[in-house]
Amino acid sequence: MKPDFRYDATLLADLNLEPAGDRLRITIPEMVNIAADTVGRHAAGLAADQPALVHEDENGGITRLSYGELDAAARRLATGLAGLGIGKGDRVAVHLGQKVEAAIAHLAVYYLGAIVVTVSQFYRPDTVLHILGDSGSAVVLTEEACWRPMRPLVPDFPALGHVVVVGSPVRGEMTFAGLMSATGTDFQPVATRGEDPALLIYSSGSTGLPKGVLHAHRVLFAYNISTSLFYNLEMTEPDLVFWTPADWAWVGGLNDTVFPAWFHGHTMVASQHRFEAEWAYEFMARHGVTHSFMTPTALKQLAQVATPRRRWPNLRLRTAWTGGESLPGETLRWLTQELGIVCNEGYGLTEVNHMIGNCSRLRPPKPGSMGFELPGHVACLVNEQGNEVPDGEPGEIVTTEECATLFLGYWNRPDLTADLRLGTWVRTRDLAVRDPDGYYFYRGRTDDLIKSAGFRIGPAEIEDCLIAHPAVADSGVIGIPDSARGQIVKAFVLLKAEYLGSDALRHELQAHVRHKLGGYKVPRAIEFVADLPITASGKVSRKELRLKHE
Repeated sequence: MKPDFRYDATLLADLNLEPAGDRLRITIPEMVNIAADTVGRHAAGLAADQPALVHEDENGGITRLSYGELDAAARRLATGLAGLGIGKGDRVAVHLGQKVEAAIAHLAVYYLGAIVVTVSQFYRPDTVLHILGDSGSAVVLTEEACWRPMRPLVPDFPALGHVVVVGSPVRGEMTFAGLMSATGTDFQPVATRGEDPALLIYSSGSTGLPKGVLHAHRVLFAYNISTSLFYNLEMTEPDLVFWTPADWAWVGGLNDTVFPAWFHGHTMVASQHRFEAEWAYEFMARHGVTHSFMTPTALKQLAQVATPRRRWPNLRLRTAWTGGESLPGETLRWLTQELGIVCNEGYGLTEVNHMIGNCSRLRPPKPGSMGFELPGHVACLVNEQGNEVPDGEPGEIVTTEECATLFLGYWNRPDLTADLRLGTWVRTRDLAVRDPDGYYFYRGRTDDLIKSAGFRIGPAEIEDCLIAHPAVADSGVIGIPDSARGQIVKAFVLLKAEYLGSDALRHELQAHVRHKLGGYKVPRAIEFVADLPITASGKVSRKELRLKHE
């Protein structure tokens, strides 16, 4: 298997890649620690006084921490946690949003060689209960307002020894500030290997409760290749400022934004404000944000704001990257031509990430494409038997077990880990088509695949096509039962404010898809909706659309 094209080696000289036959291999140091190799190394060097974290609260109050200050705070918290008996391999749940305390908590736990369990504040109590119980977390670091509904459930956590609260604790709980005030001898970080577990992220699937995805410390170096490409090989430039609206409990917020910023010694800006397009522009202009990770849903909202450069002339945003779902080609065109930024798309799963993506400095992106196979990775398309399919035919995206971003396994679920294998391949259960130039085009999840009259139809390309119509703000596409065809395509369409749904517009949209994609992909049913269900990670939820139809 040879790569689809050669890379300009001079552009990749600063990345940890080495030749491996016709390909490149990502190199991982033997000893890795996410805290020591990000904030820790800069705190001990020339960047100690440089800003590492800027946090804006809901009232506009600003907290700034330099690399030296953030590292010192993390070591104080690590000392406090060690005093509670936390050590290597223990699980510590971080139930905090984009807060200073969340940053300190992550670093402290990594320094101890313990495992961070991310718990999103978007999760309802039953999901939090599942995560704490399944992970066997010994400590939870949380925020009083979010923890309040969990307090009656504390007896259901047999392994949970300590609840540490930002805010006002009740009897039996500790304060975050109090734990940070622990004193003792100078803290000595635990030495960790690249393969030592570090991060347990609970990822929602199409069925059942979230599964624990366990990553090792090597994920820091494994992601450095792809995130450097997604941020357009600009990470070594000075004075960059990063921000993401993505929750830090997920890969997009944490691994794709926070860790890369700190790995390269840049400033990370944070806020828990709910994402709104105009607020986002004002926030980015106010803090001088240059680089960001945003979901396609967020970018589509930004694209609804006219003339942003004129309205916010001090906006410094130059590069964004996106993932989690397909970015419509029309949105990409608006971002590059109207907003005037580089936008690179990346693809992957929480379990195994970044096999495919775009980097404009390596190759020009194709609108609607998720990108090309990235250096250091292997990406193939196969059929149900695990055999490679030719260009132009849909297949499941797979990679190899040598992939550097591959997780260690599902927590307590070796059966599910084994189920991710298809022969020698690692499965994604995502469908794509590759063109002769080596660009991949997303076609949806295998369980989203629409099978209509013998055709296999991916919903993503129809959604992309609909959004290219001037009346459409967003869309979601599913298959619904049909006695004659097995399934037919149904589209849920969110119109822009100046348009009203009508039979005439419905026919116009159908003609638009017929002209662009062909007759068999035309939505035979179109429903105009006031809003679309969005998952906690910012994607249109086809699962909710199917439930709505049922």
